[in-house]
Amino acid sequence: MARWRRLTKAGGLAVGAVAASAGVVLAAEKIAVGRLRLRPDPAVGEPFGQLRGRPVAVLADDGVALHAEVSGPDDAPVTIIFSHGYTLSQDIWHYQRQALAGTARLVFWDLRGHGRSGRSSGHGVTEPASIERLGADLSLVLAATAPGDGPVVLVGHSMGGMTIMALAARQPELFGTKVIGTVLIATAASGVDPAGWLPAPLRPVVRHSTSAVLRGVSQRGPAALIERGRQAAGDIAFLSTRYIAFGDPDVSPTVVDFLERIIRATPVAVVTEFYLALLAHDQRAALSVLGRVPAVVLTGDRDRLISARLTGEVAAGIPGADLILVPGAGHLLILEQPEVVNNAIAALVTRALSQAGRKQRPA
Repeated sequence: MARWRRLTKAGGLAVGAVAASAGVVLAAEKIAVGRLRLRPDPAVGEPFGQLRGRPVAVLADDGVALHAEVSGPDDAPVTIIFSHGYTLSQDIWHYQRQALAGTARLVFWDLRGHGRSGRSSGHGVTEPASIERLGADLSLVLAATAPGDGPVVLVGHSMGGMTIMALAARQPELFGTKVIGTVLIATAASGVDPAGWLPAPLRPVVRHSTSAVLRGVSQRGPAALIERGRQAAGDIAFLSTRYIAFGDPDVSPTVVDFLERIIRATPVAVVTEFYLALLAHDQRAALSVLGRVPAVVLTGDRDRLISARLTGEVAAGIPGADLILVPGAGHLLILEQPEVVNNAIAALVTRALSQAGRKQRPA
């Protein structure tokens, strides 16, 4: 009995120590986040998530409803179609909507399972989520929002860039005819490792265990539990989003909050499905097709999700592509360094229109 008392006392002390340590960590997080929020924030008051275009409903060939929005005149010289990344939505293009308004006809769409678009489940679809499936969706979005002979420039961030590659593999005849240029941002043609931001010794363990774990949590009961945990994450979610997504430690807290809300709104089952799709992604064979038109590739040198090396390999695989390395930027450079991205898109559009015009003029 005395030995049992000693053991239970020791166990109680251990639990108490763990709880106290956790309390210290949480308190430190609150202090750190509080200090960050006290800094001057130029993005306060920015209407994130409030910019809207004319809604266009696109029905995928498997019955999933895709949500697209169009801004700008129908007779604009070019249509630019924006495809967002993993766990995001079309709202992530906030600064591009602002800066490029009036310069072209802009199309933004939510990838299936993201934002306002529907999910594959419940439509009798048995095939797993894949980047190839997203390429097929982009083809339908393009046909619905940019009909006729008007030229199109495709812009994709992360998984959105992979979606463009999948479209090139699926319909190479579009490139050099309908599609006159591409902008690929923080993306990869293969070798994607969503655990790449972790310390190197932990990556193999996480990579091999995460797939099985995610398949389990995608079931209704575990998924609901995880969703509740995500909603209550608070300061931990803020700090992890800030670290993983951005390169600049002084990034606007308002911008971090905006990004974290978008990620949190993506259902955990969708996170699971497309995590597995990213692991299987390999579109290297499509890169030569993208070389038929002007292309520019952008990456941040502090990208912790898709390394600058992988994005550089995309640029190297596209004949004639320009590579822009953005110092200090992370994976979400479209929010972190929007001026660089906006200028690159505008320059590419000008060059693509000029080149397309030369091809159309008689010799």
